[in-house]
Amino acid sequence: MDDVELLNEVKIRLALTGEYHDPLIKGFIEDVIAYMSDAGVPDEVFTDSASIGCIARGVADLWNYGSGDGEFSKVFKERTIQLCFKE
Repeated sequence: MDDVELLNEVKIRLALTGEYHDPLIKGFIEDVIAYMSDAGVPDEVFTDSASIGCIARGVADLWNYGSGDGEFSKVFKERTIQLCFKE
């Protein structure tokens, strides 16, 4: 899956349309993937469709940082751990 496909899949899961927020979403995707990679998710898992939901959840968490909680959700963290062990 290339960057454009990933961006589109994340936008679908977050019910976002148009291109106005694409640069922001791309930045969030990069941050989420870096977090997941540092946590130990294998590189080949990022090309698997199983990771899209987790990436979208992480992007949503970053999008909502302004709400005051300032952290990734439990769902995102648990799914990241699961993906660390995916072959």
